[in-house]
Amino acid sequence: ITPSAVDALRHSPALASLGPLTPTPPSVSLKEHPSSPPSLLACPTPTMAAVAQMASSAFTARGGLSASSSKKSVRAVRAVSRGVRAMAAGATPASKANIVVFGGTGGTGSECVFQALKRGAKVTVLARTPSKMVYPPGSGGAKEGQPFSDPNLTMVQGDVNSAADIAKVITADTTGVVISLGGKSKDVGKTMLNDGTLNVINGMKAAGVTRVSVVTSIGAGDSADQAPFMFKILMSTVMRSIFTDKNNQEQLFLAPAGPGNGLEFCIVRPGGLGTGPPTGVINVIAGEAGSIARADVADFCLGVLFEETFPYLGQAPCISSVGGTSWMKDGRDGMVAVKK
Repeated sequence: ITPSAVDALRHSPALASLGPLTPTPPSVSLKEHPSSPPSLLACPTPTMAAVAQMASSAFTARGGLSASSSKKSVRAVRAVSRGVRAMAAGATPASKANIVVFGGTGGTGSECVFQALKRGAKVTVLARTPSKMVYPPGSGGAKEGQPFSDPNLTMVQGDVNSAADIAKVITADTTGVVISLGGKSKDVGKTMLNDGTLNVINGMKAAGVTRVSVVTSIGAGDSADQAPFMFKILMSTVMRSIFTDKNNQEQLFLAPAGPGNGLEFCIVRPGGLGTGPPTGVINVIAGEAGSIARADVADFCLGVLFEETFPYLGQAPCISSVGGTSWMKDGRDGMVAVKK
């Protein structure tokens, strides 16, 4: 736990009665068990156990908390325990946010752009072909595919492989970043995801930006066994190259020595992607994934940037809306998960 994280913990309403805390190295993270109630934390080390015990003591000292308050307080503790990488920036409410979307003209990226603007955020998109910015097929409704513009949308022509181009869009005013890069390897290169994402990480560090959501895929990294059987075949054959790139991209954040490991990141691994408006149904999958609309993926990604206590910071959740196994309700307030 970093000193700044400890300070955040010390001043949280639920733990205000605890007094001074001693910072410890950000070496481990808490894991949430699907079968456990929100107030039960799995504590892999004495340090984490101490944090959980202090939280429990604070709840008792205050005479108990409401279910809603308890859930929010436990999330705050869990976030701090993860290292919450509590750098200066943190989350910014949508109405005050100024975000950058890489891959903003793609299917999921355009949903992120459209939904962020609808929530009142300012959005900048770096694109090789800015004219490809159109209404997304999900949230765009009848305007799907038509050219899209907005007073709060800034389109900048450039390439994610260019550090100079990235420096044009990630500035000291940027509050968060979405990385939703894609494309066939034969068109964008076999290392575009890794190389472009590394450039974005460096740009964020230079500008002091911390929050970032990164869209990869079910099957990437340690989620290989969560992919449906037929998708596994594709991963090992025609999609082998792109998954090598995705895996390397993820390790930029997940590896202990990765250049993005110190950021407030969330690796988002969606199941089979579809179109349609956001449903508000997002299942965090522990078993085999099902399908999910790009609009719901975008909503999840924006939660990383706009919600201070987003419960999956420093993690790589697999998400689906329809189907899938061993799901648990998305831990964010207002989200409803219904197994289908």
